[in-house]
Formats: sequence, structure tokens, C-alpha cells
Amino acid sequence: MATHSNISQAATMPATDAGQAAFYGRNAIVPMPIIERAEGIWFFDDTGRGYIDVSSGPVLSNIGHGNAHVISKMAEQAQQLDYVFARLAQNQVNIDYSIRLCEAAGPGFDYASLASGGSEAMENAIKFLRQHAIATGHPAKRHIITCQPSYHGATIAMLGINGDIMMAPFVDGFSSQSHKVPAPLNYRVPDGFDADSYAAHCAQALDDVIVDLGAETVLAFVIEPIGGLSTGCVVPPASYIKAVRDICTAHGVHLVFDEILCGAGRTGQFLAAHAWPDALPDIVTMAKGLGSGYSPLGAMLAPARLVDELADLTGFEFQYSYNANPISCAVGNAVLDEFARLDLLTNTRARSDQLSLGLEAIKANNPIIGDIRGKGLLLAVELVADRQTKKPFANELRPTDRVRIHGLNNGLLIYSRPTSGGKYGHWFLVSPPLTVTDAECVEILSRLETTLQDLAEELG
Repeated sequence: MATHSNISQAATMPATDAGQAAFYGRNAIVPMPIIERAEGIWFFDDTGRGYIDVSSGPVLSNIGHGNAHVISKMAEQAQQLDYVFARLAQNQVNIDYSIRLCEAAGPGFDYASLASGGSEAMENAIKFLRQHAIATGHPAKRHIITCQPSYHGATIAMLGINGDIMMAPFVDGFSSQSHKVPAPLNYRVPDGFDADSYAAHCAQALDDVIVDLGAETVLAFVIEPIGGLSTGCVVPPASYIKAVRDICTAHGVHLVFDEILCGAGRTGQFLAAHAWPDALPDIVTMAKGLGSGYSPLGAMLAPARLVDELADLTGFEFQYSYNANPISCAVGNAVLDEFARLDLLTNTRARSDQLSLGLEAIKANNPIIGDIRGKGLLLAVELVADRQTKKPFANELRPTDRVRIHGLNNGLLIYSRPTSGGKYGHWFLVSPPLTVTDAECVEILSRLETTLQDLAEELG
């Protein structure tokens, strides 16, 4: 793939008040190009300008754009069977995909309930566990515990369990809220703690909340095993994952891993949970990379011990119109084909090392970079006003918007936004498609270095 250097100032791009953008805030300072086509890690706008998809959109396009195999399988499936309602009839492509997905996930994840995306997959997980509790004679189990900060979806129910202080006025009195415990942050930790001791403190906070509520009333603890935009790719110590697994087991509370963003190979293993084989969750939710942008696809993975028991009692009857959609399942199968053909897990680990070392080299020469963290091709760069004190930039400077603007000027599409009003810092994601090559990583690093130099100069 040739590189593209014909980058003019992004600020000259016209704004639009049509399409989906009509609903966004009119005070946005980041222009959005109109993308007409894509190939590999590249986007091309209506003027022919090229941009590297440095964050895979919202960490979604795991196999890159324009994959011929996936496209052909979509077309074949559409010609053979475009749709059938899963509650009225089965379809073979759904059966085949569910088996393959569960095989990739490994022992303990025996059945896949499909959905149209991450928010639906999370809803399925909570509803499934609630239905199981009622059917097995535990109707008091209704409380959900999540982390602050955290992100689990955009439905009304998921907004209530997200750990985002900026959403408090929206959900107050409108959505049922989860009980929050501190997330095991490892860059900014309270005085008197280091990363490990603070993680132990966070695990103890979970135990305390379960005891306070009464374990008989707690349904599940939901956590992102590796953070996304809510924490900037925080990777907790293994001791924390083991501790929360033991706490949930001791109290009879289900442990749910939200792998919507960090699953599907993003960390160099098919599930992030595979990094902690002695602390596996009860339920895993996935999306994003499963369909890789070619078709909406999410999944809840559950063990046979729960699914079979509930099926014999009441069943899990909640439905969406697009459950087990044949075209989406064909896409999921084709994506798994490409994982195997291209050996994407091996490539992810190699390119992760390359990007991590390159980002650390950029950090050494740029004072506004405070931290580089993450795992696999799920990396975050935290921006700071003072590296020594870890002082964040003032929100009014809008650093996450400004890095996107400078990225556009240098041919990069970057996913970055403040969460919880910037309380936990400002960062952007470096998470290109898992197909990214050595040469493409060199190009990404070169453009990021220029982007961050430009940002540092602007912010003084």
C-alpha cells in the first residue's frame, strides 16, 4: 500500500448538518471528513485525501477494511438466505458460527447468544443472569456492581451501570444505577498507594460492597478486564483479577467480563480472559471485532451449566429481531477464517511490541506524554500538562479534541474523548487493525510523532 502525503489542514473541511452528524453538538471543534472508500488500514475522503485508521474506528475494524473474503461470504449468504427470525426457525450458518466462536473462546464458554452489538450483548448477559436467578429460586438477586470509571454500553440500562460521573444528571431517577467500586487504575493512584496496593484496595472494596448489600441480593460484578476509553487501556495486575474471581466465588456472585472492546484477538489472545486461566469469568460479552465493521454482531458467551439448567426450567426467551442474522453470522465465520489464515494473534503480539517501543521513544522526546499503557494492539497514550506531577491538561483546552485535529492534519483518524469529564485524565487510543504490517507501524509512528509535536507546540 502506498503512503499518502497530500494532507491539507483538516480545519478547511466543510461541516455538515445532515446525516447522523445532524444530531451531534454544534460546538464541536473537530471537523469530520466524508469518507468514500477504505482499504486495509486506510480511509479515503471525498477529495481523495488518505487517513490511517489508527484506532480501528472505536476499536472495531480488527481485520481492516475491504477484506475480499469477508465481502464475498456476505454476498453468498445474502443470495442464499438473507434473513430468518431465530424464534421461528434455525439457520445452519448460525449453528456453525456459534460452535466456532465457542471453540475459539475455549472451555467454560459453551453457548453463544448473539446480538447486534455490544450494548445488546451486555443487556443479554444481565437479563440472562437475572432470569437464571429467578428460575432457580433466588429472586432477591438484583444488584449489579461495576467500576468507577467504566463503560459497558449506550442503552438506558447500560448508562445506569457505566461508571461515568458526567452521566449522573441524565440517569438520576431515570435509569437503575449499579453500585460502584473503584477501578484498579495504575497511573494515577491515591496518595499512600502504588499500583499493586491500590488494586488490592479496589478488590477489598468489592468484597465490602457485597457484604454491605448482602450477598444474597447481588447478581453480578461486571468489569472490563482491560479498560477501554473509560480508563485508557488500564491493565490490572493478575492479583486483582484472581482476587475478584475468588471474592465472587465465595459470595455466589457471577463474574462478567465485558470484552466488547478487548476481546476478539485485540490483546494478542482471542479473549483477554485467557491471560488469567485460573480466574475465568462466568460470562463473557463480545462485539466490535467479531463483525469487524462488516455487519453488526455481538455475543454473550455462557457455560453449559447455566444455559442447560435455565433451558430446562424456563428458557431464556428475550429476543431481538436480528438475533442470529444469517448475514452477520456469515461475516463472523469469515472473520474467524481470516484470523486463522493471517495468523492475526501472532501478528498482534509482534506489532504490539513494535508500537509500544516506538511510542516510548516518542514519549522520551515529548513532554506532554505522561504514560503509554495497554496490551496487544490496545494501547493508550495519556496526555499531561506536567509529566513529573502527572498534572492533566485543563478541560477547557480540550486536549483530546486537539489531538484529533492534529491527527487529521497528519493523515490520522484517532479515537479520543474525555470520560468522566476528564477527571481521570485525557488519552487517545493507538489500536490499528490487527492486520497492520511492520511498514505500516513505522508510518503510524512517524505521523504520530509529528502530530504530538504539533500538539505540544500548540499547548505550549
